[in-house]
This record gives sequence, structure tokens and C-alpha cells, in this order.
Amino acid sequence: MSPLVEQRVNQPSSHICWLWEAGLVPYKTAWEWQRSHLNRLIRQPDSPDLLILLEHPPVYTLGQGATLDFVKFDLERTDAEIHRVERGGEVTYHGPGQLVGYPILNLRRYRQDLHWYLRQLEEVVIRAIAPFGLAGDRIDGLTGVWVGGRKVGAIGVKVSRWVTMHGFSLNVCPEMRGFGAIVPCGIGDRPVGCLADWIPEITVAEVQGAIAQSFAEVFEVTLQPYCITVNDL
Repeated sequence: MSPLVEQRVNQPSSHICWLWEAGLVPYKTAWEWQRSHLNRLIRQPDSPDLLILLEHPPVYTLGQGATLDFVKFDLERTDAEIHRVERGGEVTYHGPGQLVGYPILNLRRYRQDLHWYLRQLEEVVIRAIAPFGLAGDRIDGLTGVWVGGRKVGAIGVKVSRWVTMHGFSLNVCPEMRGFGAIVPCGIGDRPVGCLADWIPEITVAEVQGAIAQSFAEVFEVTLQPYCITVNDL
């Protein structure tokens, strides 16, 4: 567990949120984890919330209503891993060097307002990158976080009975070529960037601690280390 998270553990808070720092995880595995905990929170609303922080091997995901117009390769003639999932939004890319956060939260504990929730996720990213000297911006009408006109943070969520899944991604130091095969999030007139564009030596490990700390602050939760087991699935 990162030092920043340790600062928050055991501090008074109205909510406990489990933190699972999972490392590099195949997309389908993490997808099952999310659905499992979402179902748990629906069945047992008093169960703790969960924040999963991880990286994925290279994968493309499309939102449930995403158009294929934003995919530049032939889906029938590719070895790329591709999944259409329940979240909103268009196509995006995940790969090593990109930090992905999956909050599984019962919004009845916070605010039953999807617009509010999206803005809170943006705030998590904005606060997390500020200590690195990077100013995150919002753009009216577009969900996500930009630095210097480049999109570094993407958000796509699903809410079932006010329980959330999917979440946000932050480009820390990924191989950016993966984004070249798509129009990321369907936004063709604004470039995608990563934190390494400004801080070449930055690592996911550094940023992961900052994300955990800012998440705890923004959602006013106490993070407790957690590890998913077979009995949880």
C-alpha cells in the first residue's frame, strides 16, 4: 500500500471504501471483479464500497452504444483484444502505463446524481496530478480531464440501482501508439496526451498513491486495503 494511502487509513470518515491495488490485470478478469462487487452491493447495500486501481494489457473497449465509425481498423481482421461493455461513451484504449480506476460505489451513500458523480471523478484526477505541477482542466460539454489542451483522463461509467462500475483512466506513461488506431472517446479535434509528455520519468506507482489519496478526499472515505479472493466472486 502506498504511503499516501496509509495517511488516510484509520482516519475518521463516514464511509469505509476498500482499496484493491491489483497491478497488471487482464480486462475480462477485472470486468468480472466489477460485476461481482456491484451485485454484492445491490444484494447487501451495507457492504463497503470498493476502489480497484490497476493497469491492463493492451485492449480496446467500446461503450454499449458506441459507433464503429471511430475505430480505424477492421474488427474482423485484427489480433487486438476488443470488448463492448456496459459503460457509456465511445471507444477507448487501455494499456500498460495507463492507470485505471474502477470505483464500485453505492451512490445512495453520497448523492444520487450521475452528473455530480462524473464531476467528482474528474476532480479526483485533477487533484491527483496537481502535486506533480500539472494543472488539469475541464472542457464544457466534454467529460474528462485535459492538461495543456491534451486529454489525459477519460471517464466512462455504468450505474445500476445507484451502484457504479467502470470508471476512469489516466494516461501516465503508456505507449501512445495504441490510441492511433481509434478516435479516442469519439473526439477527433482534440489530441490525447499523457503525463510523461511533461514529466518524462513519471511512473504509475507514483501517481497511483496520489489518485488513492485524492479519491479518499473527494469522496470523503477511509480507504482500507483489500484483496479479492475466490470466495468474493
